Amino acid sequence: MTEAWTPASWRSKPAKHIPADYPDLAELSRVETQLRKMPPLVFAGEARRLKSLLGDVAAGKAFLLQGGDCAESFKEFAADNIRDMFRLILQMAVVLTFAGGKPIVKVGRMAGQFGKPRSSPVETIGGVELPSYRGDNINGMEFTPEARIPDPQRLIQAYSQSAATLNLLRAFAGGGYADLYNIHRWTLGFVADSPQGARYRELGDKISESLRFMDALGINAQTHPTIHQVEFFTSHEGLLLGYEEAMTRVDSTSGEWYDTSAHLLWIGERTRQLDHAHIEFFRGIRNPIGMKVGPTLEGDELNRLIDVLNPTEEAGRLTLYGRFGSDKIAGRLPDLLKATKGRNVVWAIDPMHGNTLTATNGYKTRPFDRILSEVKAFVDICIAEGTHPGGVHLEMTGQNVTECLGGARALSEGDLADRYHTHCDPRLNGEQALELAFLVAERLKDDRVDLNQRVAQAI
Repeated sequence: MTEAWTPASWRSKPAKHIPADYPDLAELSRVETQLRKMPPLVFAGEARRLKSLLGDVAAGKAFLLQGGDCAESFKEFAADNIRDMFRLILQMAVVLTFAGGKPIVKVGRMAGQFGKPRSSPVETIGGVELPSYRGDNINGMEFTPEARIPDPQRLIQAYSQSAATLNLLRAFAGGGYADLYNIHRWTLGFVADSPQGARYRELGDKISESLRFMDALGINAQTHPTIHQVEFFTSHEGLLLGYEEAMTRVDSTSGEWYDTSAHLLWIGERTRQLDHAHIEFFRGIRNPIGMKVGPTLEGDELNRLIDVLNPTEEAGRLTLYGRFGSDKIAGRLPDLLKATKGRNVVWAIDPMHGNTLTATNGYKTRPFDRILSEVKAFVDICIAEGTHPGGVHLEMTGQNVTECLGGARALSEGDLADRYHTHCDPRLNGEQALELAFLVAERLKDDRVDLNQRVAQAI
């Protein structure tokens, strides 16, 4: 792509999954103009910091933990829900750090993850056909003709909710809530009585003992602020390019364009066509970016996409999220890792989307054992191919939902109806997510022990 890039150059390209059926396009244009005048949600320096940390992930010096709701909603927006998600990510990060021996780069699918591409533009219930629900920043979930009409004002509400979410996240991250000395207070209520709660408390005891020892040596929150606070970043799929264009600004310190709606944005599996609008937009912003990589993508096409999205091989610029399915990863990932050998990218795994099925009672769900199987296969295949297994990208919630089958409590199809609250795709609940963190940590610990043994034998 040799033509000049601007934040609006994507408009000359074909665009998938961007609604074209707004009844008042003039109103949409007015809203986008209004958004251009709104303050940035994040700052270029923060995005550069995340890019630097992702460079460490690419080099095998850190591990990426990225997670959050499949789609945020206006109805469930509440401080407690934000706190529970943040707390769950902190818990998982502590588990992964303790076992893996690496810093954890913490990125939430929060403060902007509203729009969702849908497999069908229409939905039929009881013989009635209506446009599909596409996320709260586009239309409403209620199955009525009025709710399913795209409304530009929803973009303003999404911006406002994202700003409020970021404000609270920054307070949690820097105001003492994330202090390691609070590790025992992070246990979610419904997790506390579970097998994962007992394991977490045992781990917390070990860390507390280590903190007491460090404090005796003069290493505490006063001398080392990293004990008292964490770095936390936000991300979402950059689907609605009109919104993303409006939030893209020139950084005064570097003169480069940054999308200030989030620290990291990613391109979905359905919108990664090389000559289409999303690739065009993403090639020009200087944020760290991601791209979903599914089982239909071939190695030569993936390399062409990398050439466009990260032509200078900048460390931390591009994260590739494999999303194959537990039954397909062994047949697809090795060839893609071989094809991208030597490319400066982060490889991570999204074990959610390739493992979705419909239960016999009609609920869309994801079996926990398939999710875990794909994560384990990802780590094993990466190690076998000489690639760093860089991280996990999960759809999860801190709420006590019953949307994914299995886990320590062995949720069955009959349990799905109890607390099936998702607006879109099924999410791991807090207990299942923490269980997954423990199981992944054990696999990373085994690899670390094996590596140390191999080094010792070589010496």
